[in-house]
Amino acid sequence: MTTLRTGLPTVDYFSVDDPEEAHRIIAAARDRGPVALGPRGLEILSYDLVRNVLRDSRFATPLGLGLAEQGITSGPVWDRVVTSLLGLEGEDHHRLRRLVSKAFTPRASARLRQTCVQVISDLVDPHTAAGTVDIVADIARPYPIPIICALLGTPARDWRRISEWADDIFKVFNWNVAEDADDIERAWRELDNYHDVLVQSRRDNLTDDLLSDLIRAEADGDRLTHDELLKLAAGLLTAGTDTTRNQLAAAVGVLCDHPDQWELLAAHPELIPPAVEELMRLRPVTFSALRSPREDVELGGVRLRAGEMIIVNTAAANRDPAVFDDPDRLDVTRDGAAPMLTFGGGVHYCLGAHLARIELVEALTVITQRMPNPRRTAPERWKPLVGISGPVSLPIAFDPGP
Repeated sequence: MTTLRTGLPTVDYFSVDDPEEAHRIIAAARDRGPVALGPRGLEILSYDLVRNVLRDSRFATPLGLGLAEQGITSGPVWDRVVTSLLGLEGEDHHRLRRLVSKAFTPRASARLRQTCVQVISDLVDPHTAAGTVDIVADIARPYPIPIICALLGTPARDWRRISEWADDIFKVFNWNVAEDADDIERAWRELDNYHDVLVQSRRDNLTDDLLSDLIRAEADGDRLTHDELLKLAAGLLTAGTDTTRNQLAAAVGVLCDHPDQWELLAAHPELIPPAVEELMRLRPVTFSALRSPREDVELGGVRLRAGEMIIVNTAAANRDPAVFDDPDRLDVTRDGAAPMLTFGGGVHYCLGAHLARIELVEALTVITQRMPNPRRTAPERWKPLVGISGPVSLPIAFDPGP
């Protein structure tokens, strides 16, 4: 067993702005071993180890979700993160998740399918006659906010303001929180004040939306408190926007480079649900999850120390050649593959996975059919591969239509 880390492969892709180059760097390290040493700690790279860690109760999310590694261990942003659903562990996390899951079912997500179709159609329509569009700015970026707002029951007139709050709050997942802390806290506080009014009005007039479902939610006589409702509303809003908008843009970018598969999906939309799994496997916008051993643990021949932060590299797992045949190839008809791990696993598996899949399926159905023969008009640029990444811009041209 390796006790010294000097013999481990090293990996560093954080400064890379090309996801394929990042995957080549990761693959080179994974070829040398399932555990590598990165600039921010140990990285778990193999599919089996990543899957096991995500499901192993000996591992927890690190207190503060990595803020301590940035020198932040107190203050308003710290307090909010450690009490969020993502930051909680143990019985506190189990209790909130049990209550929230009653409102966040596949059936509840499916009732938004038509909303997804309407929103994406309204975004695509203005561009079909010209045959040019920036997928990021014109389509992907504005797409999720109206859907999440419809899910929560938020008035359409407030969508732009809510989008701006979500942008600032999501800076908490980047590696620059000390500099962004004031913007994060201000946006979070203003969003809480907004939801405070919304929750108060909903209590007197429950409707068919997620916020009403959360108010109704009960398990063994337990209900969400007012403060918990505010935290969950903010968490669901932020978690459901940046990931979806970036993943949609990333998926379209990959398909632009595979016009045969774009045409296949346009002609056979029934293939799009499994294609979403393949696209999220091949080109995820979240590369990793953070975990911390509750006790000393041996993993892949390496002893992990209790309390140290490790990076569980789901992007590396998704391209592990020991599990996926020809893992760097896009195949929207890939059959019988192991589940991709982009949504995480275990007790922290993404609660919004059902809705995210529906959003991506409906968006790609409309885009592939309404934008035939796509081709890039400028290189695709990506944000740093830290936290939530994705294309900065994706300008394309396609054959004009009605």
